[in-house]
Amino acid sequence: MGKMTGFLDYERVSNGDIPPQRRIRTFEEFHTPLDENRRREQAGRCMNCGVPLCQSAMVLSGMVTGCPLHNLIPEWNDQIWEGHDEHAFSRLAKTASFPEFTGRVCPALCEKACMCGQHGEPVTVRDNELFLIETAFAEGFIKPRIPAVRSGKKVAVVGSGPSGLAAADLLNRRGHSVTVFEREDRIGGLLMYGIPNMKLDKKVIARRQKLMEAEGVNFVTGFDVDSSEKADRLTSDFDAVILCCGAKQPRALSGTVRGLKGEEMPFGVSDVKGVHFAVDFLTQTTKRLLSCGSLESEALQKAGASWPSAGGKHVVVVGGGDTGNDCIGTVIRQGCSSVTALEMMSAPPVQRAPSNPWPEWPKVLKTDYGHEEGIFLYGKDPRIYETTVKDLIVNKKGELKKIRTVKVAFEGRVMKEVLGSEQVLPCDLLLIAAGFTGCQPYTAEAFGLERTERGTLSSHLHRTDRAGVFTAGDMRRGQSLVVWAIAEGRDCAREVDEFLMGYSEL
Repeated sequence: MGKMTGFLDYERVSNGDIPPQRRIRTFEEFHTPLDENRRREQAGRCMNCGVPLCQSAMVLSGMVTGCPLHNLIPEWNDQIWEGHDEHAFSRLAKTASFPEFTGRVCPALCEKACMCGQHGEPVTVRDNELFLIETAFAEGFIKPRIPAVRSGKKVAVVGSGPSGLAAADLLNRRGHSVTVFEREDRIGGLLMYGIPNMKLDKKVIARRQKLMEAEGVNFVTGFDVDSSEKADRLTSDFDAVILCCGAKQPRALSGTVRGLKGEEMPFGVSDVKGVHFAVDFLTQTTKRLLSCGSLESEALQKAGASWPSAGGKHVVVVGGGDTGNDCIGTVIRQGCSSVTALEMMSAPPVQRAPSNPWPEWPKVLKTDYGHEEGIFLYGKDPRIYETTVKDLIVNKKGELKKIRTVKVAFEGRVMKEVLGSEQVLPCDLLLIAAGFTGCQPYTAEAFGLERTERGTLSSHLHRTDRAGVFTAGDMRRGQSLVVWAIAEGRDCAREVDEFLMGYSEL
């Protein structure tokens, strides 16, 4: 596939980045695409490897490598190299519902399994995918695909994140009448309010919504299924209901609240002013961005202080994952005085360990855009490993002013504090990005459904214990990636189609 000797002739070149000193001034996307000729050269690096592990989604050593959507990557890389962009896009669209999302935010499991990566650098699969979808929109390859015949069946999708959108997209194309219900004021779920604008411009979501509406999907925002009455209404009005409400129950922070003089204070962690869950903070930031009509930091500061802002504050982020990194990039753009990120685990190695060979997922240190920006501003990586919060230190008004940290070590699975390792850090804003413990329980309770020990919705494949009610995405799988949510939505759509029609062509 591609050019026969492309992997020998061309070095890997990824899309560029606007330098940190410029990009931190706005919330605009900061990746810059390659020119067309260089992009075709990158696609030409795809080798005729015989067994394309890039599309396999294999589980190796407990972790997945390769694309969960089983994208036909060698096929469309070859067509990009040949200059057949419309045909290349047709092969991508066969398996990928929203390449404009995964082409921006996916950690590229496909590239980790690329044969070129065994002894060199993998093919730029994610950048090639983004090139294809943006070319398709620009060149008019994408047009509304309106079903010629409607089945007469109605499906309700609760939640408009990637899994809900993927399920709605396929079921609508099958001819079912689909309505998507979203509790927020805009669709997209975490795509809209959990991923910052500099990673995923919200106009990209609006463009997809407009296309889906033209194809017949109905969207209802501001509708929260928070009672059994609403749940019963959906099950009576629709032939099938799919719950795609995500895994947004945040993992809480444990610790002691103390006054500035050291005395214990009579309120809990949740009462402290200046402590926020990361996704709540990111949500409010994006809502402010969309409402004030400007992405410049100055405009945000003038818009008012009735929302949590990091401007002029010392910020500490608890959690070292993608959400923690997004918080770092966000508070830097808001003009924080400093930012520190705490991670309980040890720092991973810079290069693969011998026990972590290709094509396993590489357990190596990842320096993301937020970390790069912290290094640029403050001269050091903002991450501190093997450390957690022990105490919150507040003033008499309950406003956070400092935190006390402590080093931790693991003995087996038991975490223990390292004696004598405590430190006090200035902290006016503490953001908790420590992951999630499953779905928020109230929608499950409204439908009378059980949750598992992991906090996810109990199901048999995608069917719940209530007739005609299905589930997909993080609500069923647990906290995961956008690409997995899309795969879940597509799989669930097929199961719902079989339930409605007795067979499925999806």
